[in-house]
Amino acid sequence: MATLGNGAPEVIGMTEVLLAVGTRKGLFLGRRLGRRPWEFDESPYFNAQAVYSVAIDTRGPRPRLLAGGDSAHWGPSVFHSDDLGRTWTEPPRPAVRFPKDTGASLERVWQLHPAAAEPDVVYAGTEPAALYRSVDRGESFELVRPLWEHPSRSRWVPGGGGEGLHTVLTDARDKAALTVAVSTAGVFRTTDGGASWAPSNSGVAAVFLPDPNPEFGQCVHKVARDAADPDRLYLQNHWGVYRSDDAGAHWSDIGADLPSTFGFAVAAHPHRGDTAYVFPINADSDRVPADRRCRVFRTADAGKSWEPRSRGLPTGDHYGTVLRDALCTDDADPAGVYFGNRNGEVFASADDGDSWQQVAAHLPDVLCVRAALVG
Repeated sequence: MATLGNGAPEVIGMTEVLLAVGTRKGLFLGRRLGRRPWEFDESPYFNAQAVYSVAIDTRGPRPRLLAGGDSAHWGPSVFHSDDLGRTWTEPPRPAVRFPKDTGASLERVWQLHPAAAEPDVVYAGTEPAALYRSVDRGESFELVRPLWEHPSRSRWVPGGGGEGLHTVLTDARDKAALTVAVSTAGVFRTTDGGASWAPSNSGVAAVFLPDPNPEFGQCVHKVARDAADPDRLYLQNHWGVYRSDDAGAHWSDIGADLPSTFGFAVAAHPHRGDTAYVFPINADSDRVPADRRCRVFRTADAGKSWEPRSRGLPTGDHYGTVLRDALCTDDADPAGVYFGNRNGEVFASADDGDSWQQVAAHLPDVLCVRAALVG
């Protein structure tokens, strides 16, 4: 084991925290036991594969890790591990694949999401933009056809990074309620378990279209759910940060106090209501941190105000862009908050984002970050 850094969440006793960092060239796993320094495995898993999605499923008797790898030679696949990443299993048949009658082929798996209300259900979001459902904890998936066959699909346009379904939110109160986001189709919701879907973008601007307020077509980058009020959602758009108080039916702008409303990532505090995090980017034409300063912005009042949280972060000019799934929180209290950037740096906070320490450097481009208490 090699120690790459030593800052991360404060945890009680000898609780183990697992940090999964998906990069352009493999998956890096870090572990921290109690207050000891972080230790990262010597070599990445899925060497030379781009890992766009990771999930740490803590619902069962032992945690299961899921990883969406993308091999330039063998193509995309979903792997799982039941021993905290020490060994991995790939199903004999592809876990996610498009039925022949769709005429589509899988480009990559953008999202892996354990369902909040169904112990064995995992959702996957893909490119081309589609939703898949698994009932065996991610070993096999079935296409959710009503969304794939939505009447508006022929008018969805790929974003700069492709046409990806990158966000899946389930509701612990109602297993039939799901919210997804697609670049660049926007937010869609179902309340009947996926049998029907409706656009859910009222109030979200599409500044790049002739009609800036279409029913669908917004370039939504990420959506997160509030810890205390499940009907409250936070949305980072291609220009614009928004909040919904009615499960996505309507959205209001909450970005006035930010240095820039362009960005990719948004995450919510795991326990504290009205608290969320974003990482502003200068502009779509200048994709570096806002004002070239490495800062996470936190709101504690549901977006009425934002404050920069940068103690311990680099202080000079900084160019590390944080992508949509590269900012996350764990389930500790105080919460661990984490982000990775395209410079290959990973930073962690042990105190809800008040202070930071670098825990890894010189990695390939960081595509996604996930963390959880696992022991």
